Amino acid sequence: MTSPMKIEFIDLKAQREHIGERMDKAILDAVNEGRYIHGPQVREFETKLADFCGAKHAIGCANGTDALGLCLMTLGLRPGDAVICPSFTFAATAEVVAWLGATPVFAEIDEATFNIDPKGLDAALETAAREGLKVKALITVDLFGQPADYEPIEAFCKANDLVLIADSAQGFGGQYRGRVAGSIGDLATTSFFPAKPLGCYGDGGAVLTPHDEYRDVIRSLHVHGKGTDKYDNARIGVNSRLDTLQAAILLEKIAVFGDEIAKRQIVAERYADGLAGVVRTPKVLDDCVSTWAQYVVRVPEDKRDAMIEALKAKSVPTAVYYPKPLHQQTAYKRFPVSGNGLPISERTSRQVIALPMHPYLEESVQDYIIDAVRVVATDLGIAD
Repeated sequence: MTSPMKIEFIDLKAQREHIGERMDKAILDAVNEGRYIHGPQVREFETKLADFCGAKHAIGCANGTDALGLCLMTLGLRPGDAVICPSFTFAATAEVVAWLGATPVFAEIDEATFNIDPKGLDAALETAAREGLKVKALITVDLFGQPADYEPIEAFCKANDLVLIADSAQGFGGQYRGRVAGSIGDLATTSFFPAKPLGCYGDGGAVLTPHDEYRDVIRSLHVHGKGTDKYDNARIGVNSRLDTLQAAILLEKIAVFGDEIAKRQIVAERYADGLAGVVRTPKVLDDCVSTWAQYVVRVPEDKRDAMIEALKAKSVPTAVYYPKPLHQQTAYKRFPVSGNGLPISERTSRQVIALPMHPYLEESVQDYIIDAVRVVATDLGIAD
């Protein structure tokens, strides 16, 4: 078995080739115009971002982590407050809670979808109460591109007077029963880190919300807490703007984003068909669409390292998202864990492997990857 070419885990160059001329013009126009901060491209992109998902307001900022932080600053979080969030996620989800002296309370995930499990939220609330904490918000994560199961989550938040913050950094543009990720929640965030489904050529992020009052506060906070002008600071804020150049880049990216999501579905379907009975493939909820930020399969934990090395020998790159849940990491071990622990999060972290995924993954390359996984799985005794 010979690799048809160098296989990229995420091929950003292929997208660059697809929209190269338009992108070159957009970048050069922004440079020549000279309005590098708060240029017109920023507001134009914010409008198109909101329109894409059906949100009322979108506010660009410096990165996805700041987007989450701005949401929590808007809520006025303080020490003694708590936010429920998953542990099987990137550090930014809980990091922003700790920034403000508040406490993340880690909840369990659903084993089928990797997302926070609505059935585990009561246990998280009870854990916070035992710790003497007041839960103010819940952060969901649309992990690997699939929106969380929002209907029961929204009911939980309403019943307990919690603000729902949807971390859609990986799932922006995905669909949940007729709604598009980015328009779900009291506040939603996304990241434009280059590897995200909608990424720029550096760092960038955005907050989306249906609420006028949240919009107004965030627009103040992300520019040093400005009031009527930049020398009338009404709040203690931060410096977190979306650069004009990145907005110009994202205007070209969002123009092809819908087509790229459709192409990702085709790649994911071919993976699912080709790997059925070989490894445990991901499940998407009924009436939902994933953006497939990552295509993550599961294998027995005692076989994972061997599979990674065997695939590497066949020139198939892989990655592990995430090898250690947050509650097991040094900086987060002191924070509360709901229920009797998070066994599903821990087990999942030892089983997952991400395969190459992007909208420009050619069929011949994908066929090679599928064949390589099937051969390795058979050699290791994994395949059914």
